[in-house]
Amino acid sequence: MHWVLSVLLAVIGVTALLVVTPVSGYRPWPYVKPNSSDLMFGGSKKFEGSSEFVHMRYHMGPVLTAHITIHPIWYGRWQKSQKKIIREFINSISAVDSKHPSVAGWWKTVQLYTDQTGANISRTVLLGEEKNDRFYSHGKSFTRLSIQSVIKSAVTARTKPLPINPKSGLYLLLTSDDVYVEDFCGQVCGFHYFTFPSIVGYTLPYAWVGNSAKLCPGVCAYPFAVPQYMPGLKPLKSPNGDVGVDGMISVIGHEVAELATNPLVNAWYAGQDPVAPVEIADLCEGIYGTGGGGSYTGQLLNDKDGATYNMNGIRRRYLVQWVWNHIVILAFVGFGRVGVDA
Repeated sequence: MHWVLSVLLAVIGVTALLVVTPVSGYRPWPYVKPNSSDLMFGGSKKFEGSSEFVHMRYHMGPVLTAHITIHPIWYGRWQKSQKKIIREFINSISAVDSKHPSVAGWWKTVQLYTDQTGANISRTVLLGEEKNDRFYSHGKSFTRLSIQSVIKSAVTARTKPLPINPKSGLYLLLTSDDVYVEDFCGQVCGFHYFTFPSIVGYTLPYAWVGNSAKLCPGVCAYPFAVPQYMPGLKPLKSPNGDVGVDGMISVIGHEVAELATNPLVNAWYAGQDPVAPVEIADLCEGIYGTGGGGSYTGQLLNDKDGATYNMNGIRRRYLVQWVWNHIVILAFVGFGRVGVDA
C-alpha cells in the first residue's frame, strides 16, 4: 500500500525501493480457489510474484467485486498530454483485446482475490467522472490527513460534484509536480486509505499519487530516473516521453490493485500486524520482470525507439510492477514467481 524506500523480503530475496506507511486492518483464509478457471489466463505469469513462505491472508473485510469506477481528482496544473497517459492506463485495465502482454492480463492476477462468498475482484474497471483543481484551492503542501480535504471539496462541490460511491468507487487524487505531501520522496510516492466521515462526510476508498518530476524523480520515477546514490546507473527511456507521469503509472497500478483487494485495510494482507499490513503490491516492490530484485527491475521489453515497458495498453505501453499471486505455490523455494509467456 504505502511506498517505503527499503523493505527486506527474505522470502523472495527482494529489497524494495518504494513502499508505504502503516494502516489498520483479521482471520486466516487457509486456501482460496478462484471461482472461474479463466482467471488463470492461460498460464501467463508475466505480472506476478508468489512463494510458499509468504502467507497472504484474508481477514474477512470487503473487497471490490462490483464494477469499479475510478474518479481522478487532478490537483494543480496538468498538461492535456499527461492526463491522456493516465486516463488511457485506467481504460486499459479492462481492455481485454490489448496486445499481449497487457495491462488487462496484469489485472487478472488481482482478480484472483475473493470475498467471503468466493466472488472475485471485478474484471471491469471504468474511468468515471473527474474533477479539476488547477488553482490549488487548498495550497501546495499537505499532511496525510489534510489531503482528505481535497476529496471533500471534489464530492461536495456546488457544480458537478463527484458522485458518492463507497462500495465500488475509487477516488484517485493526483497532485502535480509542484505539490508536496507529507513524507513524499522520503518514505512514500503514493498511498491509499479511506476518508473519515468527520472530514469528508463519507467513508470512501481513495489513493494519492504525486508527480515526482521536480521533487524526486530518482526515487519515485525509477527506473526512468536514478537516485544520486547509484552512480553509473543509467536511466531507462520512458515509454510515453514523460518521466514523472510514466513513473506515476506504476504507483497508480500499485495503489489501485491494493484498493481493490483491501479497500478498508481489513481484507487481504500478509503479516501479523494490522496496523502495518503488507499488501499484494508491496510484496513485489521494484519487480517488473523475471529475475527482478534489488535495483534490478527484471527482464523488460524495448520498443523500436528504445523505450522500456513491460505491458501494452489500448494504444500505449507502460511499465508497471508485478502483484502477488496468493494461489500459485512455487517449486523454486525462496524466489519470486518467474514469468513465462503463454
